[in-house]
Amino acid sequence: MSSTREKLISLLSNQSENFVSGQWLSSQLKISRTAVWKQIKQLEEDGYKFEAIQNKGYRLLVQPDKVSENTLYWGLDTKWLGKSLEHYPVLDSTQRLAMEKAQKGAEEGLVVVADKQTTGKGRRQHRWYSNHSGGVWLSFVLHPKMVPAKAPQLTLLTAIAVVQAMESATELKPMIKWPNDILIGDKKIAGILTEMQAEHDEIHYVVIGIGLNVNQTSNDLDHQIKHMATSLLIETEKTYHKQVIIQAILTHFETIYHDYLLNGFEPIRKQWLHYAYRLGDLIHYTINGEENRGILHGIANDGSLIIEDEQQQKQNLYSAEIKWFEGVENNES
Repeated sequence: MSSTREKLISLLSNQSENFVSGQWLSSQLKISRTAVWKQIKQLEEDGYKFEAIQNKGYRLLVQPDKVSENTLYWGLDTKWLGKSLEHYPVLDSTQRLAMEKAQKGAEEGLVVVADKQTTGKGRRQHRWYSNHSGGVWLSFVLHPKMVPAKAPQLTLLTAIAVVQAMESATELKPMIKWPNDILIGDKKIAGILTEMQAEHDEIHYVVIGIGLNVNQTSNDLDHQIKHMATSLLIETEKTYHKQVIIQAILTHFETIYHDYLLNGFEPIRKQWLHYAYRLGDLIHYTINGEENRGILHGIANDGSLIIEDEQQQKQNLYSAEIKWFEGVENNES
């Protein structure tokens, strides 16, 4: 989105209850009144409706209920995340495109959003069923100044941002299943994928992907996952404006990420524990073919899962097959 369009949207948003003259907009944007008129017409093509009165100017009447670069920017209360934004009706994978753009030098804060993904993916190359316009599918680029070993912390703080965005929009009480899933009850509603390019002790870039089921009905969910997945609509019997959900996710992430950069991981770790799925429960897990069980004690500063085994010895799990749900096949974590 051009900087002129961003400024125009910001000006109109801040004055949405009043008429704004074309001359004033022209002066603020440093473009001609004809150019202002052309920008307004482009917004109208995107579904915005304005009242225009000679000698008074323009007043916003209707903001469209659709996801676009314009509607996402309108009302987005972030300083840098999403200020560069690309929206696509259909994309193979927001993660693939964001990784490609990051490799080519994309700035920090670039957000790629798609209404549908034809080949969405999750952690460990698992398929993510996202070829449906009812969900939120997005990826964004970061350039964190940290060592690669700390990258798993970004997944954990992203999970907090998604959960808090859901709480701000609903009365649901989501939980975080280590390391990257968001659950309602025992059903998955969102997932996070963190990928990076790094060498030695330097991260070149990180791309974080988020998939959240929003307005899907149970019939919309793929038959392979509908017994273990859910959506905001299924849980609340309400539909949601996806652009509002996206804005909430980006706003919460930017706030939490800023706190993380200032104060380190410990405040994030404490917040994560507040939402931790099955914290304090006995869980069964398998490492290298050996079955074990222990109490889920928490997470360490490196993002690993802390388990207290039957000998009351604590160990850190970085990867394991964990049986999270009774009567359900083991899920890799």
